Amino acid sequence: MTIKRHDTSSMSQFNQQPIAQQQRYADAAFPLVLMPSHDAVDFDEIAQQREALMSLLAIHGAIVFRGCGVTGAARFDRFVSAFGLENFPYNESLSNAVRRNRTPRIFTANEAPCDVEIFLHHEMAQTPIFPRYLFFCCEQPAEVGGATPLCRSDVLLQRLQASMPRFIELCRQKGARYSLIMPAAADQASGQGRSWRETLGVESSDAAEVRLDSLQYQWQWLPDECLAVTTPALPLVRETSVGQEVFFNQLIAAFCGWRDQRNQQNRSVTYGDGSTIDEEDLKAATEIAYELSFDLNWQMGDVALIDNDRVMHGRRPFQGQRSVLASLCANAKNH
Repeated sequence: MTIKRHDTSSMSQFNQQPIAQQQRYADAAFPLVLMPSHDAVDFDEIAQQREALMSLLAIHGAIVFRGCGVTGAARFDRFVSAFGLENFPYNESLSNAVRRNRTPRIFTANEAPCDVEIFLHHEMAQTPIFPRYLFFCCEQPAEVGGATPLCRSDVLLQRLQASMPRFIELCRQKGARYSLIMPAAADQASGQGRSWRETLGVESSDAAEVRLDSLQYQWQWLPDECLAVTTPALPLVRETSVGQEVFFNQLIAAFCGWRDQRNQQNRSVTYGDGSTIDEEDLKAATEIAYELSFDLNWQMGDVALIDNDRVMHGRRPFQGQRSVLASLCANAKNH
């Protein structure tokens, strides 16, 4: 598939801006940063230019809209809606993070405590159902920390293939299975604390079992109405819709971060055949991913548009109040 290239000179509403530590891949900035060329952001004009903006996203992987004054859930909803993308409702997803809807398509980002790091991952790659695009909006930047690391997973795969070819061969051959123990009620202290009722969209244990069987998950009931689940084998290396290979998974996040009063990180992920993934391989892959990462240090009103096919993201620990809203999207609607 040939990507039609657009530059910001064809768009009257935005100008490209360089920022510190910005990366370049194949002569394309990562992330691309756009600032408004006039005071007010015109949502109708965004709608008119969405094809050009989505083509830029296909080239750069992530776009940060800075200085647009997109504050509050209602205005963020209008910004997202202008792109004409199909909503991917969080309450219908299999994500294990605790979040709260502000509008039907806008919700809070992971509500784990500020000292909990959320490690690099592709959104919902630990499930069979995941969004295509992610929007984030900064209502309130943290006083200290709280950056969102971004990593191009196509570039990461190239690095891993060159430095750890045996590991990548096993990833290609076996995929991974993810295991998680879900609580009966939401656990706000955990980055994986969403209840099994909310995660599965059910009200009863019988309905949960039916849903899990339909997803081909293995499951077991534990004391205190906790539910242990294990996914079927899911890919660790995936081909995108344009034929590009990416390191698409939740391997780093599960290995580094899936631990709370119910979960232990060394039990959270295996290869797809149930065999253990070498811990040194996981440590090395994590180190390379963070070497490649760009830290997006939020400013109030920033909006980030991320291609979930090609870009991993996370959350650094922080101090003070931090509020980032999110929206998930599938593909473009038919107009």
